This record gives sequence, C-alpha cells and structure tokens, in this order.
Amino acid sequence: MSETELSPMDIHQILEHLPHRYPFLLIDRVLEVEPGKRILVLKNVSINEPFFPGHFPHYPVMPGVLIVEAMAQAAAILSFKSQQRTPDDNSLYYFVGIDATRFKRPVTPGDQLHLEVQLIGGKRGLYKFAAQAKVDGQLAAESEIMCTERSIT
Repeated sequence: MSETELSPMDIHQILEHLPHRYPFLLIDRVLEVEPGKRILVLKNVSINEPFFPGHFPHYPVMPGVLIVEAMAQAAAILSFKSQQRTPDDNSLYYFVGIDATRFKRPVTPGDQLHLEVQLIGGKRGLYKFAAQAKVDGQLAAESEIMCTERSIT
C-alpha cells in the first residue's frame, strides 16, 4: 500500500493537528494525505451550521470566506504532516496571503465539500498552496493561499 492509502484521518486525529473547535472547525475527515504534496479533505455542509440563519435566511449559502478558511485548515494539516509532527499548544497557523480566489457555484446545505490542497512551495517558514473546493465533482471555489506557523508565546 502507498502512504496515501494509509493516511486517512478521523476527527480525533484532525483535532490533534488543528486548534480550531466548533463552530470554527471546518474539516470533518481527511480522505488522503501525501506529505509534501497534497491533501484531500471532506466537509459535510449541514443546515445546522451556525452561519446559515443569517447567510441567507431564504436561500442558505456557505460564506466564501469560510470555504477559503476550510482550505487553510486543510493546508495546515498538510504542512504538519509534511514536517512529520503534531503542533503544540503554542503553535498557530496563520494566513499570509490569499490570491486568485474565485467562486464558481454556491455551496448549500446537504452538499459534501471536497477540498484538495496542493503544496506549491515553501521557503523560510512560508508555504504556498493551490486549493480547490468541489461539490459533486464541480468546481465551487479555487484559491492560492500562503500560510505560516507562528508561536504564540
């Protein structure tokens, strides 16, 4: 078996790699990880999400900024898995840049959002990723994001 086939992560493993908790944890399952290359994650979009009552009451749509945030959470996991380590309580993974972001279709309750994030490169602690969000194989959003890890102590 390849490392990709052996790398799915359940919610407990995700919680070990991300400081986010409800309602801001936006990843439900990691389907595949190729350290140093790519990650594929799943976000089940439910009508119970706390943002839907206000965005929008008559036609609920997942906010685009939260789709990009979910991409960044996936990128953080990919980064830590690529370094073969788990972050400690003093580590946070921050956005440094968001470029070439496009939204192609709305994401609504009942959708399964598949996020694929590829590592483009890294230098001096800054990492650049290409990310896509798809629903039923259709592109919903794409972005290039840059992130870095910082200690909060």
